Amino acid sequence: MSSGSAAEQMDEVRSRAQSLLASSGLAQTVKAEVQTMAAIPLPLSEKYLHFSAEDMLRENTTGRNKQEVLECLSRLVKAFSILEKYGCNLTCPTRPRYWRSVKHNNPVFRTTVDAIKGGRRVLYLYGYTNQQIDGLSFPDEITEPDTEKVAAITLEVMTLRTEVDMIVKGTHPHLEHFKDIIPFVISQSMLVTDSALPREENLPDKPQIPPPPAEPVPAPRALTSVSPAASSCNLCGGASTLNCPSCDNQPFCDACDDILHRHPSRASHKRDKIQKTKQETCSICGIAAVHALCSTCSQRLCLNCDRLFHSHPDRKGHSRTTITPVKTASPLLSPWECAYCTTVNQMRAVLCTTCERPRLATAASVAPDSPGSLLTSPNSEWQCKSCTVVNQGSSILCEVCERPRLATRPPVAPVLTTPGSPSDSAAQWTCQFCTYVNTKPSTVCEMCNLPSKDSAAVSLPQSLQQTPASARDPPQPASKPQPKPRANLELKRQNTMREDGLTLIHQIREAEKRGVSPEEVYAALGMCGGSNPCDWLTSELPHLLDEICAMAASVQLNYKTGNAGMQPMVEGDGQEPEVSARNAAGDGVKLSRAEAKLAWLAAGGDTDRAVKQLLRDRQIKMRELYSLGFRDASKCEEALRQSGGEVKGALSLLQRPLLEPFHQHIWNDQIEAPIDPKHPDKQRMCRRLLALYGLPSWGRCELVLSLLQEPDVTYSLEDVVQAVKESHDKDFIRRLLNNECPCCLSIFPRSKMQSLTSCQCSVCHECFRQHFTIAVRDKHIRDMVCPVCGEPDINDPEQLDSYFSTLDIQLRDCLDPDVYDLFHKKLTEHALMKDPKFLWCCHCTSGFINDGDQLKVTCMSCRKSFCAQCKKPWEPQHQDVTCEQFQQWKRDNDPEYQRQGLAGYLSDHGITCPHCRFQYALTKGGCMHFSCSQCRYEFCSGCNNPYHKTICKAPLCNYPGLHAHHPRDCLFYLRDWEPQRLQALLQRSGVDFNTDAPDGAQNDTCGVMEQKDEGGQQTDSPCGTKTQPGQAGLCEKHYREYLVSLINAHSLDPALLYEHNDLIRACERYQVDTQRGDAEEDEAYHARMLKKLMEVPLGEKVPRNK
Repeated sequence: MSSGSAAEQMDEVRSRAQSLLASSGLAQTVKAEVQTMAAIPLPLSEKYLHFSAEDMLRENTTGRNKQEVLECLSRLVKAFSILEKYGCNLTCPTRPRYWRSVKHNNPVFRTTVDAIKGGRRVLYLYGYTNQQIDGLSFPDEITEPDTEKVAAITLEVMTLRTEVDMIVKGTHPHLEHFKDIIPFVISQSMLVTDSALPREENLPDKPQIPPPPAEPVPAPRALTSVSPAASSCNLCGGASTLNCPSCDNQPFCDACDDILHRHPSRASHKRDKIQKTKQETCSICGIAAVHALCSTCSQRLCLNCDRLFHSHPDRKGHSRTTITPVKTASPLLSPWECAYCTTVNQMRAVLCTTCERPRLATAASVAPDSPGSLLTSPNSEWQCKSCTVVNQGSSILCEVCERPRLATRPPVAPVLTTPGSPSDSAAQWTCQFCTYVNTKPSTVCEMCNLPSKDSAAVSLPQSLQQTPASARDPPQPASKPQPKPRANLELKRQNTMREDGLTLIHQIREAEKRGVSPEEVYAALGMCGGSNPCDWLTSELPHLLDEICAMAASVQLNYKTGNAGMQPMVEGDGQEPEVSARNAAGDGVKLSRAEAKLAWLAAGGDTDRAVKQLLRDRQIKMRELYSLGFRDASKCEEALRQSGGEVKGALSLLQRPLLEPFHQHIWNDQIEAPIDPKHPDKQRMCRRLLALYGLPSWGRCELVLSLLQEPDVTYSLEDVVQAVKESHDKDFIRRLLNNECPCCLSIFPRSKMQSLTSCQCSVCHECFRQHFTIAVRDKHIRDMVCPVCGEPDINDPEQLDSYFSTLDIQLRDCLDPDVYDLFHKKLTEHALMKDPKFLWCCHCTSGFINDGDQLKVTCMSCRKSFCAQCKKPWEPQHQDVTCEQFQQWKRDNDPEYQRQGLAGYLSDHGITCPHCRFQYALTKGGCMHFSCSQCRYEFCSGCNNPYHKTICKAPLCNYPGLHAHHPRDCLFYLRDWEPQRLQALLQRSGVDFNTDAPDGAQNDTCGVMEQKDEGGQQTDSPCGTKTQPGQAGLCEKHYREYLVSLINAHSLDPALLYEHNDLIRACERYQVDTQRGDAEEDEAYHARMLKKLMEVPLGEKVPRNK
């Protein structure tokens, strides 16, 4: 590519990426453009226009050797990542709350941006040009950042970070542009670039065509293409007629296709008709349908021919696959006929569209009670089987007893007498409330559960008694005509009461719509004279209330003047002498309409009773006010009138003049001066401290003033008051007020510091909030530990659970709501991983709860299947066989698996996290310290024992640093043995092992996948180390791992080959007594130590997969 075309491409990609970043503010949207810009072969001066990338690289790559320079470049990558986040926050449409400033005391800022040269220059380019005491900020006159400029600078920061990261990893395509800037590293890297490039035949992505097999033996995997189950509907299992390419070529029947593709998102799918093929017949008899496929003899056999043909001893071991018959369509997916009204309904209908009866209701369940009754239309009138009332055809419930239409009649004791006889009439009684005919000796109605009325012992005449439908028979021709009964007065009275009650209910409901209470309606009915009570309450009630107030005032005035024409109040309601004398001197009681209305409602609409009730209520209220100290009767009367008769309102009106001086003091516009510890009037300051802060004594107030008068005081008055409340010791108070935060190194009082329950460290509230906000948003749930000491130990489940229960309470008030919700979500996922039914998908690394008991499990995220037991991708050959049998089949029949050789074996026996059971298709690698990416559990990949960061619970363990306790058969110790020594241990126990590479495998480099730490990140990549002859196509490290896996699989004790020094060290590790006896020979001592050591069991958690 020429320089001109490269520059044009750079400008085009830069403008496109700049517009995307300025509009979205997300680094993910321009990731592809940044990779493209980093790979364009241009000098740094032409590629970076806003800042000098050459100077920044030269200033930050000073080192005496290659390792130091690489460490400087790694720090530069981290600093560019933080600068990139600052730029993205400024271009984001929803910027953070504190986007205007960057604090220098931020520990992340100090260790990244401030640790490199030129970091603050980038912040100046962003717009942080105003220098503050504690950091940088935008000028006050700038309200919004220049998003176009910030996006351009951020884009160059992202591009330079990508290029430096590729230099560290050794993958930069154009290192010649950095030769003069960082020559030491570039010269070393350029020497190995060509040799490190993989050859074309070694590329794993290039498909390789395997050689044709020697014999035409079909693999069992091909059987699924001819299985009849493949033509069944994907939803119901019936015969499929359509195939949808948009739905992953899934087959459907006509009914399921109509339901599934009715959704708007799938309505545009195009479906193909499935051509019906002729059913295959047996290859021997040619008549019966195929029952099994034999992969050994390539025969399609029916059931009888398969039994006879493979009964021969030479053919008993043939591998055959049974073809499952095609599932029949479900009867629930076809139109159905109602058993009651014979209406043909659609397949999706649950109730009949005509009679609304259930789909599964049979004709017997909906038949009438009497066999002689005829089926009637569901829209015609129907008679209730409980109370015999005839209802309309459209109603579902009975209008009287509200029982369902299909409900049967309650059981009634049989009566042995003939109908119409006197004994029949005496054995029955009719309920006066629901008119249901009950049978004696029951005294409670079977329908409404109300008792019978003993006074009305005579039952209704026979003509008024309603009999059930099943008991109605045509009149007998021989019976005599009965005389017409007389009208029942009790029935008329009940009907009248029922009509009046319904009318009252109707009036109350109408009044509630207009905001009138039922009490008002009831009281107005006696005054309105048959008119609408609501209209009367609106027009006439105010005049009536005024009349009641006037009558009450007249009665009170007559009583005061000694008129005996009407006795006041109610007998027995005496009055205190003071109140009587006071009322006698008054001019008259002052009453309100609100009081009169309450009294009128309490009297039920009676005017005279309302007057007495009004005076009685007013007298009680006056006594209450008098008891509270208000002796002026006229003021009390006026206050009660203004408050509508409420004592609380009157009390507020009476107290208002008394509180006037206090209100004036509060409402004064002049702001009261704050407490000045140097004020000459010391007593006044102490009194204000007592009044405002509630200090326990006068001496504590003087202590507060003395502390504030000390020189170089930095704490506030509130902090000093809080400390003085806790103690009276001045030295102790100073310690409470001077606490340094270990994160920001600022001084805070103890009340503004916060500590966790797992340690004794204390940090300020802001550092506490920022630390856990970043941990919740950007890190794992197990990273939420103390920011100072890193406690608690995440590998201790008991300590971790108790820690999270108390941490939840502390984070509830200090975190933002969205961050706190994210913390709860991560905490829930952490708890779900402990469920024994929790599974990790081997395809997409998502987890879910599996409630089934089958081996085949389908992930809900990627919709791919895998085995729930061995966690391998699901293959048809795994059906109906164990995981060990399936693995053996792959070793014997899968060419790709055979080509991988021991590399595939090590991949299958990779690392499994003992905490969350997530599997990694990786080898143990060089470092045995493995950290699970899902749950952050740290363990040894050779023995699954946990790694501890502090002193663990093992006996006599006092090591405070990172350590683990490995058993003697762990790879941690056996990886140091030579392969010949490991082979000798296997040969001693008669265990076979491989030494030759598999056929067709490349023997140049080791292709085993392992986890590597590249640029501070964990990546999965091939080993790449050169192989040695006689090591089965693996490097020496992975060949040792292969031999150790065989030793662990067969539980072999390596102590059999221990030398004397190894044996003594192993005994000391296991705390075995190594004291040597007097005159004990070397061989006897060695044998005794070996016997004691072998009594100690091998590692319990060591993987022993065969």
